[in-house]
Amino acid sequence: MQKESSARGRPRAFDADVALDQALQVFWRKGYEGASLSDLTEAMGINRPSLYAAFGNKEELFRKALDRYKDGPASYVCGALAEPNARLSIEKLFAGVINLLMAPENPSGCMLVQGALACGDESEPIRRRLIEERAAGEARVRERLERGVADADLPADTDCADLARFLTTVIQGMDVQAASGANREELWRVAQMAMRAWPTEAGSAGEV
Repeated sequence: MQKESSARGRPRAFDADVALDQALQVFWRKGYEGASLSDLTEAMGINRPSLYAAFGNKEELFRKALDRYKDGPASYVCGALAEPNARLSIEKLFAGVINLLMAPENPSGCMLVQGALACGDESEPIRRRLIEERAAGEARVRERLERGVADADLPADTDCADLARFLTTVIQGMDVQAASGANREELWRVAQMAMRAWPTEAGSAGEV
């Protein structure tokens, strides 16, 4: 529990977890550069000195909010990749993406994709961090596919790197489509089309 001084000089308590959740919503909705300190402090219900004392500067706050995003709204990824069958893992991954993008309580799009696609020089560290996060996500998908090959869920000659890149590219494209107004049914059709590329022993496309 953090403390913020009131106008009368008496300490006023605020919940740091709730404040961080509010900051996450602002960053998710407006992106890193689009979120001003005034936007953040107003949403968090604290003043700037309290923000700096509790969370550091804006960049540090964004990094904390990003961790919150991965552990909260995007936590479906861990569950999906833990499924015992490789194809089921990817199907669950698509389902989780669609649920995230279509949830009415969430801002439009994925924070990892929308957070800092383009930014100025001062925000370059954040842009690089999000690139690293997306690359790490692709690597996790590749590792799951490699386990699928080891478990004979996938043909032995499957190019797991290429397949992981294809699947994550589709997921990122779904994010753009959702931000442009695509509905749940349309996103499901995209996911089903992507799953038709699932490798089979004969090298042909898998069935949905």
